[in-house]
Amino acid sequence: MGVEQLIIPEGYKSKLDIMETEVAIKILKDKFEKELAKKLNLTRVSAPLFVKKSTGLNDDLNGIERPVGFDMLETGHDVEIVQSLAKWKRMALSKYGFEPGTGLYTDMNAIRRDEELDNIHSIYVDQWDWEKVINRADRNLETLKSIVHDIYEVFKVTAHQMNYEFPQIKTELPDEIHFITSQELLELYPDKTAKEREYEIAKKHKAVFIMQIGCKLSNGEMHDGRAADYDDWNLNGDIIFYYPVLDIALELSSMGIRVDSDALIEQCKIRKQENKLEFEFQKSIIEEKVPFTIGGGIGQSRICMFFLQKAHIGEVQASVWDEEMIIKCEDNGINLL
Repeated sequence: MGVEQLIIPEGYKSKLDIMETEVAIKILKDKFEKELAKKLNLTRVSAPLFVKKSTGLNDDLNGIERPVGFDMLETGHDVEIVQSLAKWKRMALSKYGFEPGTGLYTDMNAIRRDEELDNIHSIYVDQWDWEKVINRADRNLETLKSIVHDIYEVFKVTAHQMNYEFPQIKTELPDEIHFITSQELLELYPDKTAKEREYEIAKKHKAVFIMQIGCKLSNGEMHDGRAADYDDWNLNGDIIFYYPVLDIALELSSMGIRVDSDALIEQCKIRKQENKLEFEFQKSIIEEKVPFTIGGGIGQSRICMFFLQKAHIGEVQASVWDEEMIIKCEDNGINLL
């Protein structure tokens, strides 16, 4: 992709200068983090930047991204920069003794070397990763929707705060978030691609949660990729907002109820990845040595983009871009940090 995919909004001018932007980022992140922890009953914990490759704790994402890895001089272990903390969080909940109804969150920083750069994609990833213990009986759609409602309330409270602090960038969100499955979305827009379907439903409802991502739909395709060994594909989804600055559907969070033994084995068989069942983490799920959980990641930079009405993710995070993109952004009033 790169610069040829760069969207330049007509007449774009940031409503905040660089220093105002930095101040706003701090206020926004502090508010969202505080409200998220309170709403979901989460405790902040420290998290690893890298994990041993042999543990199987790293996230495969869509199964094609190459993690950044290196060998440790002291131990000789091969380690990898985390791509997300989906699996590590579940192990931590068990190790730290969290009870049902409580959970943890952390600042997750990652490098995704294969990311195709554009307005909303960077090789640097920063998000709040969170995970909460639930009972076996809570592994259902009602629980999933309830948590989504709670997170959406955090978005609305944050919007209210930011509108007060920075009235020049007023954000309006609908009262409720709209729920739809990926199959229902296909049936609604059968002649469109998955990304086009996301755009249509997001523009219509402004805030949507698209459920059941990872399994094949009636057209033989997946709506989007999901690793076989963390989310239950029947009990997961993405929070997506319509973003008028770029006229796109903007994914802000991916989340779900995590696999139990049955879902793990079934999904690994579907993907022909039974070898994963031999890893330490995956064995702990099969043997029920880790708790049942729900969790997800919420993109910090994308939330900052949304609330601060920025045209490029590089306006709210410091990363690396190709020279052509930097020049084009400068020529069009987009100030990359």
